[in-house]
Order: sequence, then structure tokens, then C-alpha cells
Amino acid sequence: MTTARRLRLPGIAYGGDYNPEQWPEEVWAEDVRLMREAGVNMVSVGIFSWALMEPGEGRYDFSRMDRLLELLHENGIAADLATPTAAPPAWFFRAHPQALPVDRDGRGLSYGSRQTFCPSSPEYREAALRIARVLGERYADHPAVVMWHIHNEYGCHNAECYCDVSAAAFRRWLRERYGDLATLNDAWGTAFWSQWYYDWDEIIPPRATGAVPNPTHRLDWRRFCSDELLSLYKAERDVLREAAPSIPATTNFMVNFSIEALDYWRWAPELDIVSNDHYLRSTDPESEIDVALSGDLVRSMAGGPWLLMEHSTGAVNWQPVNRAKLPGEMRRNALAHVAHGADGIAFFQWRAAKAGAEQWHSAMLPHAGTDSQIWRDVVQLGADLEALAEVRGSVTHAHVAVVWDWNARWALEQPSQPSGELRFVDLVLDWYRPLWHAGVAVDFVRPDADLSSYRLVLVPSLYLVDDAGAANLTGFAERGGTLAVGFHSGAVDTNCHVRLGGYPGAFRDSLGVRTDELFPLLPGESLALSDGGTASLWSERVRLEGAEAFTSYTSGPLAGTPAVTRHTYGEGTAWYLATRPDPATLAALLARVCDEAGVQPVLTAPVAGVEAVRRNGSDADYLFLIDHGGSGAEVPADGVDLLTGKEVIGSVSVPPGGVAVVRQAR
Repeated sequence: MTTARRLRLPGIAYGGDYNPEQWPEEVWAEDVRLMREAGVNMVSVGIFSWALMEPGEGRYDFSRMDRLLELLHENGIAADLATPTAAPPAWFFRAHPQALPVDRDGRGLSYGSRQTFCPSSPEYREAALRIARVLGERYADHPAVVMWHIHNEYGCHNAECYCDVSAAAFRRWLRERYGDLATLNDAWGTAFWSQWYYDWDEIIPPRATGAVPNPTHRLDWRRFCSDELLSLYKAERDVLREAAPSIPATTNFMVNFSIEALDYWRWAPELDIVSNDHYLRSTDPESEIDVALSGDLVRSMAGGPWLLMEHSTGAVNWQPVNRAKLPGEMRRNALAHVAHGADGIAFFQWRAAKAGAEQWHSAMLPHAGTDSQIWRDVVQLGADLEALAEVRGSVTHAHVAVVWDWNARWALEQPSQPSGELRFVDLVLDWYRPLWHAGVAVDFVRPDADLSSYRLVLVPSLYLVDDAGAANLTGFAERGGTLAVGFHSGAVDTNCHVRLGGYPGAFRDSLGVRTDELFPLLPGESLALSDGGTASLWSERVRLEGAEAFTSYTSGPLAGTPAVTRHTYGEGTAWYLATRPDPATLAALLARVCDEAGVQPVLTAPVAGVEAVRRNGSDADYLFLIDHGGSGAEVPADGVDLLTGKEVIGSVSVPPGGVAVVRQAR
């Protein structure tokens, strides 16, 4: 929350999506009574209400919303009022069928769900801005409205549309980026496979074709699609700002879902308040680490506190098997998000739907009603968040930065790589996981970020990097920092062109190594390392050019070749991991790197199974201790446990599967 438009709400926001149009109005009074019982202080309304607000083009009916907002205000519950533009009504598509999206194979999609529109459609944009303007003008001064919720989960289902309208918009975007066809042809390397363009109209989206598509064409298409959706957000936001200049605006990111679709580094500065949706995957045995990584990434994009706009009280409805959460899991998830910077906790949704596509999605008020474990947990969480009100606005100070870049991910996961087994998020998670277990605080950064406050910068995977980003990272080491770079980084420039002269391209000199050939490993294949560990996924023939070998291969065709190197560069140190060490070996290596860089964990002696996170306030620090192991723990601390109100002297008892939050005086 980095602008003057701040959320006018005391304490930590608590609530969820509220869709009262799914229920008769006599239920509404019960809803607000139960919201007050649970400690709910803000709900998101109107997200999927376009068909009811505008039953015909230019014909509006806000009577239901008027009554709802008055009811909420009378009961002290704030409204995060949405523009309903994620779900255009059927009448819109009957009038404008050309606004429907087309997939990569040229198949036109129909309406009948949500987000079934072409992001480049002028008809859609006109209709969306029209209802946003009417909403803004009608409710700008309503005392219940404290935030605008623009659209919902941009790019969740329609990140790409391959229709002719999108093609024309893509060409306009390319003209602005490159200026002329000669520059574009050079950037795209179109001399290869006779792909040279002599007329802008020859350029089409990267539709399904017979062989491997041009990687730069596909990369620019990804960039365009992200920017096209961003332009829709900005257009709605600007309309609302005209009507209500002081009300903050947000839209909910999905950094663990649409993570591949949108470049959120470009989006975040356009939001008054950064918010995110997060859902667990039933197949993830360490989902608590995904909660932490997601929270740290969103906090880093926000530059401080953020809002969790959606997560689930229990099961979702969209996985092959939708399991309920285990006892205490919902509370741990929610408070872990607070630990990682969330100043608001919300769920999808308030009351579980009895009809529709999400009828089997859990909610704050489940199908079973108030005589349920979920409801008791929801009430308990409301009390917890009230007890943590003073935590709002506190920040996190990290000395470790992890580089994260969407362009690098898009480029890495294109076809025809040296290995099709490379997954950007997996590579980052490999490095993040041991830091999480060690209790080391982490920020995520762009390659061109200000790195002056960090002692250690980690680059797990940065296949694509532009010259400025590369210079920024290597300059950090040269000026005295510690830099660690993962394999296949720095290989290509911003146009996906290979950096010639040997790998790892942009980082060769700073790392003090040169590779002339890559030897990716087959699935299941591993190599022995000189430190007793093993390596998988990747290897390369590294030659030392100033660096020293820290670990070498002891088996396979590269036996005796360095696998991990260390180089004194300028005033600092640069490490290179030319392979993927096994988890224990990587954890030991990163512990060594952290120690060398002077990085300390949150707890001097981390406690197994207990996540330790610290938020820093203006007058006190807040130590979050979350027991994911289920055994409980006694953790050294002094202060006051905000969740129990008890004074803590010497140590605090974290109950099995429970949480403690200790206010520590400066």
C-alpha cells in the first residue's frame, strides 16, 4: 500500500467475496449478523453481478446493490465494491459475438462461463468502461465503499486470444515497441526459416503451426498479452479515479496460478493496494512453503503490506481431488499470510453456493451452517486477527534477495531448449525451500532492482536477462556483495538471442568461468559430486577462468569438471551452480553462502517444523512462530504473545499445530 490512496479501515481487514444475489433477501440479515459474530469488517461485493446491474445495454438496475450497501454500512461492515467486468452477460455476446475469444487452434469459444471475452475487443472495452463509470459516479460518496475491486483475476481464463482483432492489436503493440520492420526483423531473427516480414499485416499471433514457433515472436506475444490486459485494468481504474479520486483501487493477482500469464512487476505499480489470491494444491506435501513464497513475492511487488483477497477455508472445486484442510491448517495458512506481509485476510466466499459451477467450493459459512468446524475456525480466526490489529502496517527487513523475472520464465519454458525438463518455478523453489527451513527472510526482486540494502543476491534461474539487468547484478558483486547464480542463466538477451562466446553468457566474467558445451541429464539420471552429494537435471563442461572449484563431478563424462565454483570479483564474491545438487547438498551450500555473506536467520537456532517470520513495526517487532510439524515447540523469546495476551519471559510455547505471535520491544 504505497500511495496516498489508503484503505480506510482500522486493524486487519477480514472477510471475503459476498454474493447475496445468490440468495433471497431475507437471508441477508442473517448474513450480516453472522459476519459481525465472526469479526468480518470488509466484504467484496458485485464481482459477478453485471447481468443484474445492467439487464440490457445501457439499462441499469442498482436497487439491489443500494439495499446491500446500506445494510452493510448500518452494521459497520465496509465494502470492496467490484466492477463486474469479469463476467459479461449473455445479452452482450448476442449483440457483439465478435467479442468472443479464439484459441490458438483457431477455435472460437462460446459464452456460458466467465472471462469469455477477447481482451482486445473494442466492444468489450466500451461496455466495461461504461458500467465502471456508472458505478463510480453512483457510489463514489457512499460511506460503505472503501475500495474499488476492478475486474477479477485478470488473465485467469483468457490470457491469450488469437482472433483477427487481437492480431491487429498485436501489430500496433509491435509498431510501438520496434518502430519499423527492419528493427523487428532483426530482433526476431527472421532470417531463420525465411520468416522475414515485408509488411506489418503479414504478422499474426503465434497460432498453431506445423513446427517450432519463432521464440522471440512467442515471447513478444506473451509480453503483449500481459500489457493488453493491463491496459484494460488501467482504463477502468482511471474512470473510477475520475469519480472518486481518494478511493484506492486494486485487482486480485494470482501469483501461483496465472504466474505464467502476466508480468506482475509491470502491474504492481499501477495498483493503489496490491492484492493476491492463493490456493493450496492437494498434491503439494509442503504447501506451507508455497504460502510463504507467494506471500514474499507479493509483499516484494507491493513494496510492503498487501491484501490476501481470496483463499479457501477448506476444499476447492477445481482439482482432480478436492480435499478438506486438516485441523488447524486454515488458521496456520491465514496467519502465515499475515506473517509474510498481508494486512487483510479474505476468502472465497462468504456463504457456500448451493448452485452453479462453484457449489462444491468451501466458504466461511459452509453448507452445514454454523454447526461446523469451519464456522468455529472462522470465528476463531476473526478473534485472532482482531488481536493482531497493531501488526498492520509493519514491514519485513530482508538481507537476501531472490531474482524473479517473468520474461526469463517465458523464455526458458519455450520449446527446443537443451532440456525440456526445466521449470522456472521449480528451480526458484529449490533455492527458496532451504532458506525457508532455515528461517532466512527473503525479498524477491527484478534483475534491475536497487540491491544496495542486501548482503546476498540469489539468481536461481535467469535464462533471459537484458544488459542493464546483467550489469546491475554483476555490479552488486563487484561492489562487495555476494552473488550466487544458477545454471543456464544469462544465456540469451532480451530478444532471446544467444549471447555468444560461451556460457553462462552475461555472467561469464563475474563468475570467472566459461562453458563451451552443455550436458543436460536425462530424467532419473544423476552424477556423483566430490562433497558426497549428487547432481541431477543439468551439467556442463565448465572451465575455470579466475574462479576456484568448490565441488566437482566424480562420475559421468564430466568427472573432474567443476560443478560449483566460487570467484572473487571486485570487492565481492560470485558463486556459480552449474548443476542441480540434491536438496541436502544444496541446503548445506546455501547455508555456507549465507554465512559467508553475513546473513542471519530470524531465530539464532531454527526449530525444526516451526516457521519463524518477523515483521518490523515502528515501535516493536512481531515474531510469528507457526508450527507446521505438529509437535509444538518451546522457542526462546521475550515480550507478549498477542494471540493469548500472556507475557513471554525467556521462551514461548507454540502449541502443536498452533501459532504464537510475540510482540518484542525494540
